[in-house]
Amino acid sequence: MLRLSDYGMSRERGFLASFDPGAVELPPYLDVAREMALSIPQMICTGRVRTLLERLPQIDLEEFCATASEAEQRIAMLHYSFMVQTYVWGELEAPRALPACLAVPIWQLGKSLGQPPLLPYSSYALENWTLIDSTGPIDLSNVRILQHFDGGMDEAWFILIHVAIEARAGEMLDEAPNLIGAADDSNFAEAKRCLSVMSEAWDDINAIFDQMPERCDPYCYFHRVRPWIHGWKDNPALGDGLIYEGVEETGGAPQAFRGQTGSQSSIVPAMDALLSVGHAADPLRSFLDELHAYRPPAHRRFVEDLRSASRVRDFVENSGDADLKKLYNDNVSKLARFRTRHLEYAASYINKQASHSAGNDPDVGTGGTPFMKYLKKHRDEAEAHLLAV
Repeated sequence: MLRLSDYGMSRERGFLASFDPGAVELPPYLDVAREMALSIPQMICTGRVRTLLERLPQIDLEEFCATASEAEQRIAMLHYSFMVQTYVWGELEAPRALPACLAVPIWQLGKSLGQPPLLPYSSYALENWTLIDSTGPIDLSNVRILQHFDGGMDEAWFILIHVAIEARAGEMLDEAPNLIGAADDSNFAEAKRCLSVMSEAWDDINAIFDQMPERCDPYCYFHRVRPWIHGWKDNPALGDGLIYEGVEETGGAPQAFRGQTGSQSSIVPAMDALLSVGHAADPLRSFLDELHAYRPPAHRRFVEDLRSASRVRDFVENSGDADLKKLYNDNVSKLARFRTRHLEYAASYINKQASHSAGNDPDVGTGGTPFMKYLKKHRDEAEAHLLAV
């Protein structure tokens, strides 16, 4: 039977960091990098943030990556990935190359952690938080972010909404293996219990998602939050990509990677896998399939193992139990509602914002793909998976 602990996950935290990111200490030789990263909100106003970042000494992290804990490596990745994004998008024209003082460490960290060498969702949200009261819950009333770009409330709220959603999803994810076991054993009572718990979790998740506009304004998001999280792939501002100076294995060739996006969260793919919600081929599905490699390896394994193990839909469909089918449909409908809200935010936070500045095309997601019509299609496909009762 699948267990969350085998994937570094828990009922209380879901895909969030299993450690307290704010309590992780880095070796003293990384103090200069950490201090530089934490000063990004002050540096970006100077108009010469690249010059300032280029003063950072090049720190060889080969031994660090071989000996440090995953928690230490992930916090180092958090700070370096924010500096990388700041270097690329902190001035009007995008650069052709990333200097070795940033390129070499981020490459080493990405290779060690099994993720591409730029800002991933895991660094942006899953590990970018700490508790205000260490004895309190992981929710919007008790968390703050560690690393900022411009440091505004809209940016913090945007990230913290994701943190709160990930925390609340933990209970739902913990019930997934129980539901698979119940389906395998034809245990109707247990299957209903699991689906009921998951349905209540979806209610809370969707309620948290509904809070996004309270402190993250669409205009501010588009102009002050979104520009920092773009990637290099399919981005006209960077052409073929970005040269990682000092990284021998690239041979000096430009590298192209997708930008940070909430679509790198593993919650929806995990629920699709559990409930056997599929999507016909389209550019967004291809894009989402590509993003799977941007997730932490353990989270990738969890989604893949759910997909391989789940016979939940077949069990429910063939059960002849109307109440069980209704509970299954409730979960599919609430998953579709989450997608609908995502579509609405994509329209108001991106599509309706008129700016067409370089690297900030309102018809293209931060990951680098057109999204509006495909998000609607994926929502409709989820709703089409409802079972006849």
